[in-house]
Amino acid sequence: MSDKGFILKIPTQSTNLKIIRDFITDVAEKAGFGEEASCDIALAVDEASTNVIKHAYRGGDDKEITVNVKYDKSKIVITISDSGKGFKPDSVDDFDINEYLKNKKRGGLGVHLIKSTMDEVEFKSEPGEPNSVKMIKYLPDTDS
Repeated sequence: MSDKGFILKIPTQSTNLKIIRDFITDVAEKAGFGEEASCDIALAVDEASTNVIKHAYRGGDDKEITVNVKYDKSKIVITISDSGKGFKPDSVDDFDINEYLKNKKRGGLGVHLIKSTMDEVEFKSEPGEPNSVKMIKYLPDTDS
């Protein structure tokens, strides 16, 4: 089976997050993921897209976000790219849920959610290049 792919380019308005979630859910289901897994994948993409809107573009709605999705019989690969302010994943501390709850913090769960939902996550932010986050989720092995 060959790779199948889709690209969504959309303005960075928070009202467009539903379009992105619906798009990802539909493609994940086409790729063979069940409803729950598709919703989990959409959650990770929603968090990454929200981070682009809030942090890379600082809420500016005159920019664009690109969501590139490819899948084959074993996995789905989603890459979100933007030309906003870069992100340094090393700047995010290891997440401790107990400490988070103890301090009654708000926000800051996005990267943790993305990493705990997806099987592989890779952030890229190089000067002069588009920023990207690549997320991979493997289909469960159904041969066993």
